[in-house]
Amino acid sequence: MEHDLAGLAALSGQRFTEPHVKCLMRQILEGLSHCHARGVLHRDIKGSNLLIDDNGLLQIADFGLATFFDPGKRSRRAREPRGLTMEEPTESRPAGAEDLANGAKDPEGPPPEVEEEEVEEPPRSATAKQEEAKEVLGSEGSRPFTMRELLGELREDGETAVGGSTARSAFGDGNGVGSADAEGSSYSQDSAQFSSHHDVAMDLINSVTGVDEEGRSRQRILSFAAKRYVNAIESNPDDPDAYYNWALVLQESADNVDPNSSSSKDALLEEACKKYAEATRLSPTLYDAYYNWAIAIADRAKMRGRTKEAEELWKQAILNYEKAVQLNWNSPQALNNWGLGLQELSAIVPARDKQTIIKTAISKFRAAIQLQFDFHRAIYNLGTVLFKFHDNDTRAFSFIMLQYGLAEDTMRSGKPDVSPNELYSQSAIYVAAAHALKPNYSVYRSALRLVRSMLPLPYLKVGYLTAPPANNSIAPHGDWEVSQFILNHEGLQQADASDQPPSQSPGHLDRGRKPVRINVADIVSVSACADLTLPSGAGLCIETIHGPTFLVAHSWEALDGWLDAIRLVYTIFARGKSDVLAGIITG
Repeated sequence: MEHDLAGLAALSGQRFTEPHVKCLMRQILEGLSHCHARGVLHRDIKGSNLLIDDNGLLQIADFGLATFFDPGKRSRRAREPRGLTMEEPTESRPAGAEDLANGAKDPEGPPPEVEEEEVEEPPRSATAKQEEAKEVLGSEGSRPFTMRELLGELREDGETAVGGSTARSAFGDGNGVGSADAEGSSYSQDSAQFSSHHDVAMDLINSVTGVDEEGRSRQRILSFAAKRYVNAIESNPDDPDAYYNWALVLQESADNVDPNSSSSKDALLEEACKKYAEATRLSPTLYDAYYNWAIAIADRAKMRGRTKEAEELWKQAILNYEKAVQLNWNSPQALNNWGLGLQELSAIVPARDKQTIIKTAISKFRAAIQLQFDFHRAIYNLGTVLFKFHDNDTRAFSFIMLQYGLAEDTMRSGKPDVSPNELYSQSAIYVAAAHALKPNYSVYRSALRLVRSMLPLPYLKVGYLTAPPANNSIAPHGDWEVSQFILNHEGLQQADASDQPPSQSPGHLDRGRKPVRINVADIVSVSACADLTLPSGAGLCIETIHGPTFLVAHSWEALDGWLDAIRLVYTIFARGKSDVLAGIITG
């Protein structure tokens, strides 16, 4: 009879001696070492998941939260599409803009390596995780995982395959599934169709050999898992988690395909899409399926370049990302991928449709950042979408930048033309912020070399806001004045004559007034506000430890730029990276 360790410890009068503790700890550590050596993370070790039999033998149970890991390779089960980076500008290239492919090729040094995106596994239903662990790691209920049994079955499968058996042996005639027997012709036909359909997917999985020994070992486990999920579907054809997990296996198998074999990879992804479609049909609220389905479609679209077929696939992926966000609004990764899909689509559609798509992509990246202020991938992608779109269509980009408050100084001065540096300025802010949060990323570092000169150095952002008199935030509207503000790594402050170039110094600034100054360390929160006591425009409330400070931007679009910039500066400060940002703007 087995007992869990937590229950035993809770028994009154039960006391473990030191030899008992040593024995149990050794068994726990040996069990974990056994799992880790085979690429399995349990991720839920606790007393209730440790079973002890009457002989004192300990077993690790409940692999519901377990996952595979590879110490030499990041997991890509729930990967996002490669972060869309700045490509080589074709027109209207700013001074110093050389090649900017896959994160900016630096003319002063070796080409930057393509950075592998850090991606976290999306939340999956407990049922899905339990089913995956049960099917892959141990099939007999909640019995602890035994790698010896798994390897033994793999060995038996290999010997059977050598003897001439196909993948069908795992779920075909041997089990009586798909064969014409005495149970009825209707069942026989349906079963045969089922077996034939899934044989295609199994044949594709079995055809993947992997590019190295590590890949081959991983593929054997994936093949074994696929057979388990097929058997689970045979037992219960209405099990959405089995379809979902099988789709994950197909998708991971596609990652193991030789890069030169695009047709095989596309076929695996197509089969994965079919399984995701079935999973969502059976469970329309399965967020994880929509999310990974969109990734699979996006991977298929990228294989087709900028073709009409790719355009249709990108549209399908975008719809699935939209559905995923509807099911789980608190998903910055899905929002980021949604923006990436829109960015890719904008490169294919006719010029008349680009503007709307780019504006939507900007809103998705911004929404992702608002959910997670230190989400450096979304921050960087927002900068690149602004940069890239300007290079492709300067006039349309100027419109976008004006809409997002990035040229308010130019509008105020009445100049008909916008300088390239002013238009690139906001893009550079996001790239600089991403680099400050992840200074070791070569992609960010190379891109920053290109856009750093477009910042209003030695500041991060410079623009106009309407401010009240010092220490009188409820002063009459007539006493509020439009002033130039500067933002750097230390905080936000009202510019005075000594802080700004003569060409930018507003003549109406009262030099006798005490300038507004907000240190980043004093900030508690930053938010938009609409209050009738404020002058007309878009209200900005910066709550500090000394109380709130109210400022007003000339439009809500302009306010978005200020909100993003201030929040990013504070996030960089909170992450202890202010010195990196200081080096960017003052170094």
